Amino acid sequence: MGDSMGRRMRDTSDHELAALLATAAGHLLLEVRAGEADRTPAQRGDTGDRASHTFLVEELARRRPGDAVLSEEGADDPARLAAERVWIVDPLDGTREFSELERDDWAVHVALWQADRLAAGAISLPARGITLFTPVVAAAPRLARPPRIAVSRSRPPAFVSVLAERLGGELVAIGSAGVKIASVVLGVTDLYVHAGGQWEWDSAAPVAVALAAGLHASRIDGSPLRYNRADPELPDLLVCRPELAGPTLEALAELA
Repeated sequence: MGDSMGRRMRDTSDHELAALLATAAGHLLLEVRAGEADRTPAQRGDTGDRASHTFLVEELARRRPGDAVLSEEGADDPARLAAERVWIVDPLDGTREFSELERDDWAVHVALWQADRLAAGAISLPARGITLFTPVVAAAPRLARPPRIAVSRSRPPAFVSVLAERLGGELVAIGSAGVKIASVVLGVTDLYVHAGGQWEWDSAAPVAVALAAGLHASRIDGSPLRYNRADPELPDLLVCRPELAGPTLEALAELA
């Protein structure tokens, strides 16, 4: 990292730091992807995961040395549970999509959990040249159309098809979890619901951004999303336009 970016990071707020790190990790991943073009998809993915994780952990240790880090690619340190500030990062959300050279639906997540809340967060969509970050995010206006529901392109859960029928909506296949949530912020879709099991790093930064954009984010029973727990598995979540929260939660309760 150059001296100019290093100086910027020393003087940045947590919001700016999250954005800078997510963006810089994204640039690194684009370089890795180009350099690994002749290798197998699995090799590209492994290299990308390691390179982005190492970059983020080293930069956080340098810029915020007193903070704890929870990363998908790192060993979990139980001491984080007692820490006042915990960075929750997904160095490469959507390794499968990253490994396929023609795909752009993968992301980098950087979030800060402090005082029992998501205090900052950024999602970088490197292949699209977009970084969304707190504290202020402009959500796209909702278009006059049936609700569009983001779903996995490879493993769409069966209940989402039933939900789409209840809401009069349509399904839109998208890659990583972060890109699905970003699609709601950007107005590409209106709703993302997941109930197949995820981890805290899959949603912490995207949820921070969604909340900053004025969207609804909760568990599928309507309870708040909590992070930095002893078990980092987070089984389900709902992110949607606020006007869809009531009808969606009601439909999900009936389906349950």
